[in-house]
Amino acid sequence: MNVFPGTSIVASQRMILDIPVCDFGWADAFAFADEIASLPIGQTVISFLNAHNANLMMHDPEYRAVLNRHIVLPDGHGVDLASWLFHGKTFPANLNGTDFVPALMTYMTTPRRIAMVGARPDVLKRAAENFQKHAPWHEFIAVSDGFFDPAQSDEIMAKVRAVKPDILLIAMGSPKQEKWIDRHVGPGHARLVISVGALFDFMAEEVPRASPTVRRLRLEWLHRLVQEPRRLWRRYLLGNPLFIYYILRHKLSGREPPPKVGGQRAGSRSF
Repeated sequence: MNVFPGTSIVASQRMILDIPVCDFGWADAFAFADEIASLPIGQTVISFLNAHNANLMMHDPEYRAVLNRHIVLPDGHGVDLASWLFHGKTFPANLNGTDFVPALMTYMTTPRRIAMVGARPDVLKRAAENFQKHAPWHEFIAVSDGFFDPAQSDEIMAKVRAVKPDILLIAMGSPKQEKWIDRHVGPGHARLVISVGALFDFMAEEVPRASPTVRRLRLEWLHRLVQEPRRLWRRYLLGNPLFIYYILRHKLSGREPPPKVGGQRAGSRSF
């Protein structure tokens, strides 16, 4: 059943800890995002659910409510484990933002204007330059770093509106970026908005990525832990067991509903 009225994409959603997560394969995920960016009206926000984000939403009702208003894609082995536990099968693809967004840029053949907000000023600049090399038929516009005063949010979004982007990438880390999008990004800013976490750091080569082999083995989290142990040890060494506890508790409670296959499209706003 088509859960995205107004598009040609057919997909279902699986409930993971009471959040609907799309079970797109790579091809359908690209086609969906490309079609959304091509629409003359409306706005769709894409966010990602991984084990860390899931842990955050378990004790942050505002963040959970925001995710319920977005299109959510599966990110990482943790949500695959949850999908297998709740639904008897893993997701068709690991649509983590670090891989998905650069690949989406090359998938889109129609030239697009992509506005970027987030990261440090130098990282943002290098990320925009590397994106431009990666997909030179698009235009990548570094609008603002992510360290502005919250009182300047409307001013930042006025700058975004002025450049008339088709796509807006927000990199502030979770849950800050999703909440900020929910409060400040609205009609007229962009038709497709994506919360991209640490993507700009990777695109700027500020943080090295794991090798393709390590990524295929779903061990990039271990690579990141080795690279940044002081910042990430809590997220992975404490967070991963906590996530397993949450999904086992949820499974044993018997609360997980069947997959969502119809209804109003999440993350969609009209002009």
